[in-house]
Amino acid sequence: MSSFPGSPRILKGGIVLIDPDSSALLRVIALQYNPDAITRTLQVQSISADGGDRSEVLRLKGPPVESIKLEAEIDATDQLEFPDQNSTTTQSGIFSQLAALETLIYPTSSQLSLNDTLAQIGTLEIIPMETPLALFVWSRSRILPVRVTELSITEEAFDTSLNPIRAKVSLGMRVLSVNDVPTGHKAEGLFMSYLQQKERLAGMAAGQLSALGLTGVP
Repeated sequence: MSSFPGSPRILKGGIVLIDPDSSALLRVIALQYNPDAITRTLQVQSISADGGDRSEVLRLKGPPVESIKLEAEIDATDQLEFPDQNSTTTQSGIFSQLAALETLIYPTSSQLSLNDTLAQIGTLEIIPMETPLALFVWSRSRILPVRVTELSITEEAFDTSLNPIRAKVSLGMRVLSVNDVPTGHKAEGLFMSYLQQKERLAGMAAGQLSALGLTGVP
């Protein structure tokens, strides 16, 4: 059944992978269904929390550590009704969607093979493997550089070949701020844009003292 033609187009949230040096687009992972809720936790980075001097009680060491958690659903039931139009889903269920999410936290096979080769020839120091920069996109005004910190997948239904056809995904992410990356890193600019957008929105929400029953500050 087609949707009402006058209904607005609903944007999807998701994750975009880019090259941190060139900003080249590497992969787009759109969530099949937008989650009903997103939990954001902000941990204040204050000097006084570390037992600092009382004269510095209002000073901050930097932006808060922001963590994001969400739960998303992936379901291939609708696609399986039209196998001729969805051959990938018919052959492997939702394995491809799950794999796209799982590889966010894996080094590539080529990186692992290279490090194994370097170890065999006696390389003294092997540099840890670098992943692409992940951006959590939740509308055009919220594009956040993140590091995936947690991924949990519950597969709930399977086809006759034991391919998963329905799953729930729990995803945890930490926003990368200016304190987490070198100066000039792509994530630095994205975080600053995110913070500036917050400041613009905060300015639009300014209230009046009269709403609090006050005429001035004592």
